[in-house]
Amino acid sequence: MNRRTVLKWSAVLGAAVFGLSSGAQAQDTIKVGELNSYKNFAAFLEPYKKGWELAVEEINANGGLLGKKLEIVSRDDSGNPGEAVRAAEELVSREKVSFLIGTFPSNVGLAVASFAKEKKVLFIGAEPLTDKIVWDQGNKYTFRLRASTYMQTAMLIPDALKLKKKRWAIVYPNYEYGQAATAAFKKLMKEKQPDVEFVIEQAPPLGKIEAGAVVDAIAAAKPDAIFSSLFGGDLAKFVREGNTRGLFKNVAVFNLLAGEPEYLDPLKEEAPEGWYVTGYPWDQINTPEHKKFRDAYMKKYNDYPRLGSIVGYSTVYSAAAVIKKAGSLDTEKLVAAMKGLQVETPFGPITYRAQDHQSTMGAFVGQITLKDGKGTMKNWHYEDGAKYLPSDAAVAKMRPAE
Repeated sequence: MNRRTVLKWSAVLGAAVFGLSSGAQAQDTIKVGELNSYKNFAAFLEPYKKGWELAVEEINANGGLLGKKLEIVSRDDSGNPGEAVRAAEELVSREKVSFLIGTFPSNVGLAVASFAKEKKVLFIGAEPLTDKIVWDQGNKYTFRLRASTYMQTAMLIPDALKLKKKRWAIVYPNYEYGQAATAAFKKLMKEKQPDVEFVIEQAPPLGKIEAGAVVDAIAAAKPDAIFSSLFGGDLAKFVREGNTRGLFKNVAVFNLLAGEPEYLDPLKEEAPEGWYVTGYPWDQINTPEHKKFRDAYMKKYNDYPRLGSIVGYSTVYSAAAVIKKAGSLDTEKLVAAMKGLQVETPFGPITYRAQDHQSTMGAFVGQITLKDGKGTMKNWHYEDGAKYLPSDAAVAKMRPAE
């Protein structure tokens, strides 16, 4: 053969070998698609990503899944429902992922849940707290990890009732999560304390609170107590303006999520002492499962975990558990395996309920206190999510038939 022929066949053989190598590599990997609002909610989602990266590392170090390595293919959805659906389509169609996990804002989670229903692909929602994702708009292909808005609100109700406050102000971010938290709080309080009054509501757009005006309006209504579902930058501005203007003096405050380190740490010594919150006292939880996670996380990242770290870690372990239980990557087998799926997490074992696809992961409830110049939680206790979920009969009335 002449030199040109040799070169030609060398190229052909090289391409064939590369193709076999690539194919083998692809077959040795299980790809799961993950999408989230990393740029928009960095305080929560940077630790979340570290959590799922740690989980992937541990799973692969222990032999992977079905004899293959687990690979997470991640995309940023920009906190936009339309962008999230486009990212989900790319992950499913081009990246050929087996199923989807993730999302943070409630409106984005609902958009991806709708996509999952349409495309018949499993979706494990990590963080979106909207009640609709498992109840009003629930579907066969969508499951959710975190305790919902309703569940976490209900966890605060016993302490609110003990105080016997009559005049309540409410402040919330004006989108699905905040609206749902407000509706749940008003409903549950009215049921247990019929004489309760809601004297004012403030609903600033998410991320655009004019805190001074909100604080002044609430102060003018002279409430005995405040219920808030603000978080992130909105919460920080509200706390600072409220502290400056004396809003919280002799006024009880209940705030969903405000005990999470993501939102508490930036306030430092401004953290509002005495507030009743749901959160994560990471340095005080010494159960074996949490200590194991915390030690591994701190060793890998030289940093302490946030609530997002728990969510990311537990989401990927949920993905691993369903693959193991199904013994397959077939969508219908995965969906069937998700019903009643049990998963070990740093908060203890959880179950994804068959009746509404909601996990029983709970939350820590307590009060904010200052320690060493920064906020932490005191008087805390873990509330099992299973205690705050509706009955099968109630679910049947709320949830569409599959």
